[in-house]
Amino acid sequence: MFAGFIAFRLRFIPESPIPADRVLAHLVPARPAVSFMFLALFGLYLVIFARIYGLYGLAQNHSGLHEQRMTVQATLTAGLLLCGNLYVMHGYAISRVMVLLTVVITMVLVMIRRAVMRKLRERRYLQGLETRNVLIVGDGRVGHALRNHLEALRHMGFRFMGFISLAPRGDDRIAPDVIGDVSNCVALARSLFVDEIYFSTPADKQTVMAVVEEARSQGIDVRVVPDLYDGLAWNARVEYIGQFPTIPLHRRDFPRGAFLLKRILDVALSVIILGIASPLMVAIAIAVRLDSKGPFFYRAQRIGRKGRTFTCYKFRTMVVNADRLRENLAHLNEREGVLFKISNDPRITKIGVILRKYSLDELPQLFNVLIGDMSLVGPRPPIAAEVEQYELSHLRRLDVLPGMTGLWQVEARQDPSFDSYISLDTAYVENWNLLLDLRILARTISVVVGGTGS
Repeated sequence: MFAGFIAFRLRFIPESPIPADRVLAHLVPARPAVSFMFLALFGLYLVIFARIYGLYGLAQNHSGLHEQRMTVQATLTAGLLLCGNLYVMHGYAISRVMVLLTVVITMVLVMIRRAVMRKLRERRYLQGLETRNVLIVGDGRVGHALRNHLEALRHMGFRFMGFISLAPRGDDRIAPDVIGDVSNCVALARSLFVDEIYFSTPADKQTVMAVVEEARSQGIDVRVVPDLYDGLAWNARVEYIGQFPTIPLHRRDFPRGAFLLKRILDVALSVIILGIASPLMVAIAIAVRLDSKGPFFYRAQRIGRKGRTFTCYKFRTMVVNADRLRENLAHLNEREGVLFKISNDPRITKIGVILRKYSLDELPQLFNVLIGDMSLVGPRPPIAAEVEQYELSHLRRLDVLPGMTGLWQVEARQDPSFDSYISLDTAYVENWNLLLDLRILARTISVVVGGTGS
């Protein structure tokens, strides 16, 4: 749409300056309503062909040059189809020069946007963020070649986690980099937050399919090196990881558009809430400092998506040495399992009681949302000591960004059961959609206003 507006401006440059309130006045003779309709049609075609040419797939599966080449091809194909529509629908009033300008400007802008986004994404990969963790079945020549290739492509976001042997773990020939065998392959992959399993050595077909079925239930992708598995996936499309050919046997569907909208919602609402609540946050910070000695922010290391550690911010509601005093109060714990909560906690300050009651201590976590460590809605971020006691199935709650509020907070906040805590968080992860987030946010308002925190 922006490219179309630029094309309009270039095609119809007025001879005299136009007042600011009549920027589009000179476009009236060009029938802007009809032009807008064809522009929207061009945008629709561009999205369709970008999808066909794989531009909405994983960026790791193709190089930057390939991405730019497909962008040019998708844009020109969409432009060609638009010209065909103009001919069939007798759109003679539409300037062909304007159509050409729109197509060319669109192509340039999309190529620039994709190049910038790829560069920013590669920078995050090199920092170890948002990487795709990989296990390789087979530690032979092909397996080591694949490992070296992936490690040489760190800018593409791959992270090698270890080899899986087809031989039993008790075999003396197991190399140091081999962390397990095929019998516990998926369990290991789940515990290491692995995204993809690569078969680099010939294996029994039933063994491979068993791994694929188990991986499918855990949302893990499986790929094979095509030369080793003739007949296993007929007519399957070969995808290149860098220069290494692979065939995907299973790939989970990832709703990228919905998660993009979720991120936009997180950023927009966080900025709005911070803008509105900033005077209140300043007042809270002053009150915390006056109430007890120590900083007004409490910084704690929490476990986020895929087990990544990040610094979580809250207003301090306890005395400075609260973490050290926790061990002495362990026998008073009223929660089950790894959760910790006691009534009338002596560590909580006077202002802290009020902040916890209305969840005002969590307002600084809006900065975590803006950074991208958290989301507005999601499972609460656990501490490392809690995660160490998780069972394998409990790790499901770490598949998404932790949130400021979640299903457990609005459904069973006072429920001491650890099973309820885990089941609600798991249900959220498995049934997530944007409407569910909006419902949780709406219910959070009533929960906060009702002062159900503790």
